[in-house]
Amino acid sequence: MCGIVGYVGKQKAASILIEGLKRLEYRGYDSAGLAVLQGSRIDVAKKAGRVDVLAKAAGRHRFTGTTGIGHTRWATHGGVTDANAHPHLSSDGKFALIHNGVIENYAGMKRFLVGKGYAFASETDTEALVNLIAYHYEKEPETDGKSRFLESVRRALMHVEGTYGIAVLCTDCPGEIVAARKASPLVLGVGDQEYILASDVSALVSRTQNVVYLKDGELLHLTPANFSIITQDEEDVSPVVDRITWDIADAELGDYRHFMEKEIFEQPAALENAMRGRFAEDGSTALFGGLNLTPAELRQVDRLVFLGCGTAWHACLVAEHLIERFARVPVEVDYASEFRYRNTPLDRDTLFFVMSQSGETIDTLGALREAKRKGFKVLAINNTVGSSIARESDGGIYQHVGPEIGVASTKAFTSQLLLGAIIALYIARMRDMSFNDGVEYVKAVKSAPALVRRVLEQAPRIREIAKRYAHYKDMLFLGRLSLFPIALEGALKLKEISYIHAEGYPAAEMKHGPIALVSPECPAVFFAPRGEIFNKLVSSIQEIKARHGKTIVITTEGCELPPGVADEIIYLPDCHEAVLPVVATIPVQLLSYYIAVERGCDVDKPRNLAKSVTVE
Repeated sequence: MCGIVGYVGKQKAASILIEGLKRLEYRGYDSAGLAVLQGSRIDVAKKAGRVDVLAKAAGRHRFTGTTGIGHTRWATHGGVTDANAHPHLSSDGKFALIHNGVIENYAGMKRFLVGKGYAFASETDTEALVNLIAYHYEKEPETDGKSRFLESVRRALMHVEGTYGIAVLCTDCPGEIVAARKASPLVLGVGDQEYILASDVSALVSRTQNVVYLKDGELLHLTPANFSIITQDEEDVSPVVDRITWDIADAELGDYRHFMEKEIFEQPAALENAMRGRFAEDGSTALFGGLNLTPAELRQVDRLVFLGCGTAWHACLVAEHLIERFARVPVEVDYASEFRYRNTPLDRDTLFFVMSQSGETIDTLGALREAKRKGFKVLAINNTVGSSIARESDGGIYQHVGPEIGVASTKAFTSQLLLGAIIALYIARMRDMSFNDGVEYVKAVKSAPALVRRVLEQAPRIREIAKRYAHYKDMLFLGRLSLFPIALEGALKLKEISYIHAEGYPAAEMKHGPIALVSPECPAVFFAPRGEIFNKLVSSIQEIKARHGKTIVITTEGCELPPGVADEIIYLPDCHEAVLPVVATIPVQLLSYYIAVERGCDVDKPRNLAKSVTVE
């Protein structure tokens, strides 16, 4: 959600900012803009619409400055207009600011500033902050040898309630940027005689792999020669320079039509990376080096709570099933957005897991902090080294699947499923799972990449099925046990990228209400794998057919379905229960993708959605 790019160096800033903004398009946005210091003035270009529209407008400005900031906006306050796009200028023209987040008390700030003679040109909360910075700059010209620019930003932020990641220019300070963060990510790229500021490393990895992750409450001061970081309390911070472990080729489209397609087909390799180094030498259990909990401490845990949002919440539901099934430990799953606002009774010996691909999901980060505030240990499963969730958790597990650019999660989701299965093994072997059962389980998990490849080979056939179902307006997804969350995920994928209304339900719940939706115009996707409830699932499918509904049945190779019960059949390779959710996910990813393509949808940048939700 929203994107920030800043540049200080020796090259023309505008083209570098545009390139960075293009690499942030996947985050979701509705307008874009940039501001460049041109001598003693700030020139701004901003437009509603895509970055390409901004690039054309910027071309007419003839930007030559070497210091600038750029932004992609996802509207919160005010409509999608050129005036509401960032950057915003202070009414005296001295400051330009870009902002991710929400300023909750902006209305009071605005009333105060209007009373002081400051003018406003937009409907945004952000404009109140840039004018407040200008107010403090004029109010206190003497700063005891400190940077007046930095000090005015620091003082203004003392009055802000809400969240922010900001970058600011000042006409009196050529070659300088001041940035700050609170619950909205910012990272500094340290290049060769240049600095690149961004909200996501994908915007800067083409220019440097050396980065500094800002923490909450920190302010960054960039100059042409160096950079410094202080806290809101004016304490100096010694920066730690990390190195990004992937390069720009990992975030390139290559020969694929969409990033979502690329990431679907990357899943065998992604799963290999997610499980690499996770198993003991004897092949009977799992290994995790970053949990920061001893086996004895884990043995004391009586209950697990998993927290996530969206797709990650579905992965948590699968983890719940597998952990309770194999480790016999009670598990609760909650929406991270709800957990922190409820007074949930919690047992003393409870361990929390939070899931977030980006590691910056604002609701999940807030839930993590709430659990820690209550005195609980919190472990994280996330894909982004250096993220807020990774830093603030007590330990955790990195997914190691590389950058995921498509808004609709694919490889990040299946790696979360796989890691949930490995966690179930890890805890089960500490309790009552036998050595032989552990060996069988490990072999099953290691087979996941090969099984996924076999399903991906069916892509051409699934594409043909998608063409036959792309015109429908409604669809049901139905499954049971560990595949009920996959039904939820399948419905979510279809909604996200094709805009078809879809709902996921436990198959046995169909007759308790959803069956009212069944008609020739509402197809149903059924998960009916081999197992003890296979016949019950077939009965549910027959109830759909009896009401003239069309059915797409995803079942196991070798399973025989009654004649006429399925309009379409997609076969899964026979596999262990631990990896069945991973394997069963692939057909619905492909089906949703090909339906969206058939409908002409913008698959990688679906309307109204953002890759990482960093505002409430």
